Amino acid sequence: QVQLVESGGGLVQAGGSLRLSCLASGSVRNINIIGWFRQVPGKQRELIAAITAAGSTNYVRSVQDRFTISRDTPKNTVYLQMNSLKPEDTAVYYCAADQGYGTYGYEYWGQGTQVTVSS
Repeated sequence: QVQLVESGGGLVQAGGSLRLSCLASGSVRNINIIGWFRQVPGKQRELIAAITAAGSTNYVRSVQDRFTISRDTPKNTVYLQMNSLKPEDTAVYYCAADQGYGTYGYEYWGQGTQVTVSS
């Protein structure tokens, strides 16, 4: 089992920055990929960034060049640095982990953290 806890959400003005953290515990050695998702009420949860155990990263186009996913392996923590935030970035942000590549869905999920960007 893997437990994930997100932190770092909050209220920020447009153009500002936030850094989200995802702390993993439990059987972390089995994790191959950690992704950051976000969800707006009434819409599907969206994968916006992911990082593999090998360090490969991927981003959805809407956040590329503004968001950066990184990891601190000794701390079992993955970060999402969000810059140049826009009101449309407002959502609940979740981190999730999978032993594979998440192709069939991510197995482990955090509880989510709210990010609100005011205009």
